[in-house]
Amino acid sequence: MSLDRAQALALLHQWTQSPGLRKHALGVEAAMRAYAPNFDADPEAWGIVGLLHDFDYERYPTPADHPFRGVEELRRHGVPEEWTEAILGHAQYSGVPRVTPLAKTLFAVDELVGFLTACALVQPDKSIAAVRVPSVLKKLKDKAFAKTVSRDDIRQGAAELGVELEQHIAFVQAALIDVAPELGLR
Repeated sequence: MSLDRAQALALLHQWTQSPGLRKHALGVEAAMRAYAPNFDADPEAWGIVGLLHDFDYERYPTPADHPFRGVEELRRHGVPEEWTEAILGHAQYSGVPRVTPLAKTLFAVDELVGFLTACALVQPDKSIAAVRVPSVLKKLKDKAFAKTVSRDDIRQGAAELGVELEQHIAFVQAALIDVAPELGLR
C-alpha cells in the first residue's frame, strides 16, 4: 500500500480545511471500511479510498477539475490504479465506469453519507442513532430537504451494489454510528 491511513489523513488535512468536508470524508471512510469485508477486501485500503475521494474538492470544486486533480496527486503518491479508478468513477460526469466492488461501493456510499448526516442534523439531539430508515425514505422524496444530494445517485448506488435501498441505508447508518463522535452526530 502506498499510503497508510496516517499519511492519507495528513493529505486530507493538507488539502481540505472545511470541517464539514473533513467529516464527510471520515463518514465515507467508515462506510467503506464496513462494506469491505462483504467483498473479502481490505478495510484499511477501502477506508483510505473513502477518506481521500473528495480531498481535492475544496481546491478544485468544478467538474472540470474534481476529482481529476486529486487523482493526479494520488498517482504521484503511487496509489494503486484501482483506487484512482474508483475515485474517478464516484463522479458520474468523469465517464469512468464503475466495474470493481471498490468503485461501486464508493459511489453507493458517498451521497448516502451526506444524506444521512443531514437527517441526523435535524434530529433534536443531532444523533445518527436516532435516525430511522422509514424517515430517511420519506425525506428522500422531499426535494427541498438536503437538495444538493442526488437521490438518483443514492438509488443507483444501491442498485449497483445489488442491495435493497432500505438495507443499504441501515448498513451505512450503522457504520456512521460507530464514528458518530468524530462526525459530531452523537
